[in-house]
Amino acid sequence: MPTRVPDHEFADRLDAVRGEIADADADAGVWFGATSIEYLCGFDHIQTERPVALAVTQDRLEIVVPRLEVERVGQNPRIDAVHHYFDYPQGEPMQVVAEMLAGLDADTVVADMDGAPGVMGYDGPALSDLVEAVETQAWVADMRYAKSPTEVDLVRESARWGNLAHRYLYDLTAVGRHPVSVSMEASAKGSRAMLDALGDEYVPRSRGGGPVHAGYITGEQTRLPHGHTANRRLQEGDVAITGAAANVDGYYSELERTLFLGWPDEDQRHHFEVMKEAQTIAIEALGPGVPLADVDEQVTAYFEEQGVADLAQHHVGHNIGMGGHEPPYIDAGWDGEMQVGEIYTIEPGLYTDEYGYRHSDTVAVTEDGAEALTYFPRDLEGNVIEV
Repeated sequence: MPTRVPDHEFADRLDAVRGEIADADADAGVWFGATSIEYLCGFDHIQTERPVALAVTQDRLEIVVPRLEVERVGQNPRIDAVHHYFDYPQGEPMQVVAEMLAGLDADTVVADMDGAPGVMGYDGPALSDLVEAVETQAWVADMRYAKSPTEVDLVRESARWGNLAHRYLYDLTAVGRHPVSVSMEASAKGSRAMLDALGDEYVPRSRGGGPVHAGYITGEQTRLPHGHTANRRLQEGDVAITGAAANVDGYYSELERTLFLGWPDEDQRHHFEVMKEAQTIAIEALGPGVPLADVDEQVTAYFEEQGVADLAQHHVGHNIGMGGHEPPYIDAGWDGEMQVGEIYTIEPGLYTDEYGYRHSDTVAVTEDGAEALTYFPRDLEGNVIEV
């Protein structure tokens, strides 16, 4: 099982965008988005007020970075030249980008955006203010919809360690414990197991944190799809919605379950079973050529049949890979069909005035239908913790 993107994969990606550059009759393609830059050349960085810009021509790969990234990006074997400015706002990053493009004889540029994104206070000029001919493109965003077999394997490896951390989370959960303590312990155990097993094969992606995370929201916070971990200890009768994932060379999976501390009452069992059946309907509907809107509409129709449509607050799921949320989306408003290699979270949820109920599984679209990459038990018995 791979734990990093191989060199030939980057070569294929660069060949693909070079073909797009040629078809656009452009001299260079430029990318400012951090994920797109990492996708094309493997240089990962945190998008801050300090712009980074990657330029691709038919025979060159050059980059602009702030001074503090020069040594790190210099380790990347795919980049032919590194240009830098000292910092922002005292430097002029976009001017350096324009100078890089002039050195590449790039008069016609097709970029993922017209200048660096305005994050963390950055407020620089547009690229078109400094370069005569600039058009925009979404080539990398479109390329990332369907994953290569290697990318699917990286997400599968992420799911493997997410599943293990989730098992630790389940086993450590007990009345009287604090959710934060349980999360930290399960995440540490999962990270330790992953690092021990993979050894030097694992590529570090954090400064001090581990590669695996598992945790949950509990009690009334579960009513909110994006609730927070409450500062209260676990109690008998609690409902918890979990989340577990691992970072494998920048790729992620998603595993969520609805747990009960003690046997749930009749109303809770009902909402759990309806939620689980909705997820089953969605998973069984996946496959190449399936309209994404149809899957969301099937789940909505089932919720309406069960009289709980008013308890749903979001669509069925989203693509996942290098980003936690990526297009396409399994949404009634999305106009498109599933393709082989796309990977989706399947997570229809119900949210009552008391608790929320949601499972999420990571599922890859295959030539024959779909393959679930996460595999923690989905049934009620497998999600009840004895108290």
